[in-house]
Amino acid sequence: MSPRAKSKNIRVGLVGYGGAFKMGQYHTNQMNQTGALDVVAVCDIDPKCLREARQDFGKEILTFPRLDKLLAADVVDMCVLITPHNTHARLAMQCLNAGKHVVLEKPMCITYNEATKMIAAAQEHKVMLSVFHNRRWDGDYLAIKKCIADGLLGDIFHIEAFFGGWSKPRKWWRADKKISGGAFYDWGAHYVDWVLGLVPDARLESVTGFFHQDVVWKNVTNEDQVQALVRFDNGCVADIQLSNVAFAKRPKWRILGTKGALEDWTGGSFTVYTQVKGYPAEMDVKYQEGQHAQYYQNIAAHLARGAELMVKPEQAARVIAVIEYAERSAKQGKSLKPPCP
Repeated sequence: MSPRAKSKNIRVGLVGYGGAFKMGQYHTNQMNQTGALDVVAVCDIDPKCLREARQDFGKEILTFPRLDKLLAADVVDMCVLITPHNTHARLAMQCLNAGKHVVLEKPMCITYNEATKMIAAAQEHKVMLSVFHNRRWDGDYLAIKKCIADGLLGDIFHIEAFFGGWSKPRKWWRADKKISGGAFYDWGAHYVDWVLGLVPDARLESVTGFFHQDVVWKNVTNEDQVQALVRFDNGCVADIQLSNVAFAKRPKWRILGTKGALEDWTGGSFTVYTQVKGYPAEMDVKYQEGQHAQYYQNIAAHLARGAELMVKPEQAARVIAVIEYAERSAKQGKSLKPPCP
């Protein structure tokens, strides 16, 4: 057995190492900063990825061509799943049922039913389940949250969030609906999580979806444009839109409150519009420094010391419910109430 597998730290196995954006290395670098999470094994069905892992880690890393072999070896305490979206639920259930803690790359899964089954399995086996919503610690989002917490905007009643432009999706699995789940499941998972975090105490009342497919890009199975209007029980309405067919862009954020408003065009700062003693005022608010390492710092603290888990599986399941029910709504032509609070 590798010396790494005898680590006194929390032993981690990466499930999926190659693929997009060298995410296996990215997760490892984030975990290394905690001093408490030790990557001891890599599992990937592609031999090339396993060779790459051995080159990156050296001879001490354990490599496995199949997940069942990794789990049977019993050399890890936690599995980090970095695989295509449509495999998340199946692979996570294997790990949870084997008594392993699980971190899933976003999105959590494809359907809310899959999410609830994973949550139930984690509770049954008394293990941790979390989703890598690390972009909660993006600098712009941190600055927006602080503005709202400081009361600059008052009570939030309207949120617009936009991502996209005019571009043909490239030919890879993230553009294949059978694998990705659809256009809402990639960056859209971040945007929905962000929006839900801006109104954390409000319950979901309804989701109304508008999906455009084959408008321009005829040979792409993902939708060209997706939109979800989310209504909360406190009266706030959020408009989340992702597009590959938008010649004219919108701000990334436009947020309206009872005391002010915010508009962000992603230039390193955003503008807050408000009043000072009855006079109109504008403020240029700089983004904060991003703190992405906080995600795994919290995972380590949760597992080692019982700290509160910052990205709870129930929160990630709400993201999936909004995305799934936006598509259902678009197909049915009516607003729908998601099956979660």
